[in-house]
Amino acid sequence: MSTDRRNPRAGVDPLDPYDAVLLVSYGGPYEPDDVLPFMRNATRGRGVPDERLIEVSGHYQRFGGASPINERVAELRAALGAALHEQGSTVPVVVGNRNWHPFIKEALHELGRTGARRVLALLTSAYASYSGCRQYRENLAGALEELRAEGDPGGAIVVDKVRPYFTTPGFLAAATDSACDALADLADELAPHGGLDALRLVFVTHAIPIDMEGGSGPLDAVGPSAGSAEDGGGPPASSYHAAATAPMCGRDVMRASYVAQHEIVCRQIAATLERRFARPVTWDLVFCSRSGPPQQPWTDPDVNDHLTALARQGVRGVVTAPIGFINDHMEVVFDLDVEAAETAAECGLAYRRARTVGVDPRFVESLVHVTLERAAEQRGEAAHPEEGDLGPWPSVCRPQCCTSRPAGASGPPAWVLARRADAGEGRALTGHPTATARGPESSGTEGRGPDPAAPGAHPPSPHPDATTSPRPATPNTGVSPRPPARPTVCGKD
Repeated sequence: MSTDRRNPRAGVDPLDPYDAVLLVSYGGPYEPDDVLPFMRNATRGRGVPDERLIEVSGHYQRFGGASPINERVAELRAALGAALHEQGSTVPVVVGNRNWHPFIKEALHELGRTGARRVLALLTSAYASYSGCRQYRENLAGALEELRAEGDPGGAIVVDKVRPYFTTPGFLAAATDSACDALADLADELAPHGGLDALRLVFVTHAIPIDMEGGSGPLDAVGPSAGSAEDGGGPPASSYHAAATAPMCGRDVMRASYVAQHEIVCRQIAATLERRFARPVTWDLVFCSRSGPPQQPWTDPDVNDHLTALARQGVRGVVTAPIGFINDHMEVVFDLDVEAAETAAECGLAYRRARTVGVDPRFVESLVHVTLERAAEQRGEAAHPEEGDLGPWPSVCRPQCCTSRPAGASGPPAWVLARRADAGEGRALTGHPTATARGPESSGTEGRGPDPAAPGAHPPSPHPDATTSPRPATPNTGVSPRPPARPTVCGKD
């Protein structure tokens, strides 16, 4: 660690008052026998029969029936624990999953058994949305409620949550270097065809329902780019390059919806790349792993549709940068390394996938900072964001943040209606004209990742959000009160 942030008070752990850090993730099967019960958990409440789950579980068979998320989260747990130890903390880091062992409830039970009374939860989702933040808080509240009903000591634990960390310098630096390396490598391969000028940088994140996008964000977030336009703002009608669009920061970050959060990251990375390469870097933001019924509008364009469109425009090569995911789990190793790579090959595109931030020391250092930042706040001490943080995001979730649907909404957000009106001009959800024009009422996935109940469906996203029955928020747990949640299926890790 480059910065020593140990508590100056002798004998006091820098994570005081917390007794443990709970790394909260999605979970995944370890072996073939785990796949069916895991998928039952992932689709709970949707009435999908086992016959369909068995039929659509082919993704995991490519990987021996196991999800890579388990090893990746174990690596992150070890790296985070070691980094916290360097800062003088003896607080353990444990894992609790939504949909497979060790479940959140199991982890809280073990912590309660060993005497833990206050725990700090760190989610493996860097961004704020219903599926990436609020639903995990619902899971934590539900587990605590069940443990209390059983008289388990774990039910007495107070749980606080670390803020989203997509604005942190370690996350941004690791993602930028990854994109830079992939671009440089592919540019060398395509040197006879124009090198970097023949490439497109395509940032990828997980698709979410349009309703969820409209409800995401901590304050009064609106559509993409969280602009000041009366219709809720939206990105320019031309492809972005950082020289024309300054990164957002401060209060702009605090107003950002899920899509706008990613655009902030895209702009920041692209601005740095332009300085490194001394030339404009054109980029797009696209989505993967859509699931749910075709009639439900989700964020688009789909990455595979977008690669096809780029090939038709004469682009020679594409680098996909999976900024929506912190490590190489199924949505990366299948959706990008298999499906997107196959699409690129079919279209004659040279293809590279940038690495995820994983356990890059700079990223881990930023995770350490946000955990220590939260602990200092809890002790009533001044807490300062890490130098270079674009935000930071509020450390305590607002009561109405990250809902599954905008409060009081009775129809699509204004910016979605605007996108529909512009569809004939080739403008997709993110506003990039190079994206495939498609009305948000269509699935836009060409058979990739639809609802598992639909005939001929592929598996649901390997990390689909399970339908979670709304439970009352638990007092003093860091889980904010919320309106009733609409059932949804989408994966966010």
